Amino acid sequence: MAAQYAIIRFKKYKGPEISPIEAHNERTKESYASNPDIDTSRSHLNFHLIEPQGRYRTEAEKQIAEAGCRTRKDSIRLVEVLFTASPEFFQCKKKKDVKEFFQEALSFLESRQNPNTIISAVVHMDEKTPHMHLSFVPLTEDGRLSAKDIVGNKKKLTQWQDEFWEHMVEKYPDLERGQSASETGRNHIPPRLFKQMTRLTKQKEKIDALISDANFFNSKGKIDEVAKLLDKYIPAVAKMDTELKKYRVGYAQLERKNKSLEKQNERLTEQLEEEQHESILKKMEDMRLRRDYDAAVALLDRIPKEVLDVYSGKADRQNRRKQAHEL
Repeated sequence: MAAQYAIIRFKKYKGPEISPIEAHNERTKESYASNPDIDTSRSHLNFHLIEPQGRYRTEAEKQIAEAGCRTRKDSIRLVEVLFTASPEFFQCKKKKDVKEFFQEALSFLESRQNPNTIISAVVHMDEKTPHMHLSFVPLTEDGRLSAKDIVGNKKKLTQWQDEFWEHMVEKYPDLERGQSASETGRNHIPPRLFKQMTRLTKQKEKIDALISDANFFNSKGKIDEVAKLLDKYIPAVAKMDTELKKYRVGYAQLERKNKSLEKQNERLTEQLEEEQHESILKKMEDMRLRRDYDAAVALLDRIPKEVLDVYSGKADRQNRRKQAHEL
C-alpha cells in the first residue's frame, strides 16, 4: 500500500483576497470553472465543524477591533489552514470516519490557537480528496495581530508539521509525516494548474495538426478554424505565463537537470526513501509543466502569416465593435 501522509498547509491573506477565499470555501458561487475538480452534485455532502457567524472579512475586522489592534493595508487579517491526508487514507472510509479525522485535526489547531479566533472550519467532500479549510484571525495570546508569530518561518512550519503528525498518529498509527511546501524547496503548485496545462497542450496539438497538414494553405476553412482556435489559445498561454511566474516554475538547463533528477529518483526508489522520493517527483512534474508551456509558446512562432492576418483582422473588428458600443 502507498504511504499515507498527514498534511497541513498555511496561507495568509491581507484583505481583498479574503472574499474569493470565502466564496470558494463556503461554496457560494454557482460554478467553479477555475477548479474542475469540484463536483457540485456532491456539494451537499460538505459539512462544517465550525460555521461562520458572518462574512469572513467582517468577522476578522470585528475581532481585530475588539483586540484593539491597529492595522496597515498590508496587515495579515486571516490565516487559512488546509488539513488533509493522502487519497489512499480516505479510501473506503465512511463519512463518520472522515468527520472524526477532521475533528481530530480541529482539536490539534484549537490546542495551539485560541478557538475564539476561528471563523470557519469546513470540510469539502465534493473534490477528489476530502480536505478541511480552517480560517482564523492571527491574534496571539497577548492580543497582538501577528501571523508571523503564529505561523512563523520555515523552521516554525517544520515544527507545525512535526506536531501535527505527532498529534494525528496517536489515533491513526498508519499515517506518516508529510512535507510542508517549504521543505520541498518550492511553492505548492495546485493541481488545477497541471489540468490547465493539459487543456492547453490539447489545444496546441489540435492547432499543430491543422497547420502541419499538407493541404493547409489550400483550405480557407482550415485557416479560419486555426484563427478561431487562437481566440482561446493565445489568452490561455498568457494566463499560464502569469501563473508560472506566481509559482516560480522555471529551471535552467532543463534536460541536464531532468536527467540528474531521474537518476536520483531511481536510486531513491530502490532505497525506499519516501520523502525525498516524493520531493524529486514533484520537481520532475514542475519541470514537465515548464517544458509543456515552452512548447505551447513555441507553437506561436510557427503560426503561418496567413492565419495571423485572419486572426488580427478578426481581433481588430471585435475591438472596433467594442469601441462603437462604448460610444
